[in-house]
Amino acid sequence: MKLVFNSTLIGSFIERLNRFVGVVALEQEGEHVNAHIATSGRLQELLVAGAPALLEKSLQPERRTQYNLKAVMHNGGWVSIDAQAPNRLIEKALRYGALPAFSRCEFIRREPPHGSGRLDFLLMDNGRPVYIEVKSVTLMESGVALFPDAPTERGRRHLDDLSSLVKDGFRAAVIFVVQREDAGSFAPNGRTDVSFAAALLRAAAAGVEIYAYRCLVKEDGIMLGERLPVMI
Repeated sequence: MKLVFNSTLIGSFIERLNRFVGVVALEQEGEHVNAHIATSGRLQELLVAGAPALLEKSLQPERRTQYNLKAVMHNGGWVSIDAQAPNRLIEKALRYGALPAFSRCEFIRREPPHGSGRLDFLLMDNGRPVYIEVKSVTLMESGVALFPDAPTERGRRHLDDLSSLVKDGFRAAVIFVVQREDAGSFAPNGRTDVSFAAALLRAAAAGVEIYAYRCLVKEDGIMLGERLPVMI
């Protein structure tokens, strides 16, 4: 499964003005432009001055930022920083039956309500509802992809919701999409958020299915890659 970028160009990252806007120097044009950053994650190890940055031209001419910051180069490879890409990749894979664990499921809808919030996807497996939550992962240390990169009460709540669904007789899963290809495994980032790590352990014990996939990120798009071992 692949998401294809619009027309792209390469520049050098300069600084992050706020959570959703970064400044990039274009190599060919020799000018500085503002680019939309589609994530609220910290990305401190990625958004560093001088890092090669992959920009996509926006298809909305009236928008204040005419470029999207799609990826940055880190350790010799592109890392996608678009937090919306994982959901789009997983939705495409689910609709086409490309994920073995869900290949027999019928895709029902996005963002099904549960309790006071929503999860990402609802499928049906021979009459049994299947709830799926997707998490975007960019942080990696010593070959291990880690989530989260900042404390996330919302993420912990999603895991507890999935656990309660399993206890009620439904099927539930969380899928961590690692937006880089140099990771060899996935683990919860207990050093940053011990509550999330504990919730993931509880979820696994309750019967929530836990998956992780790495991605292949190129200048023309991002593709869902191999499944990774999960260490909890």
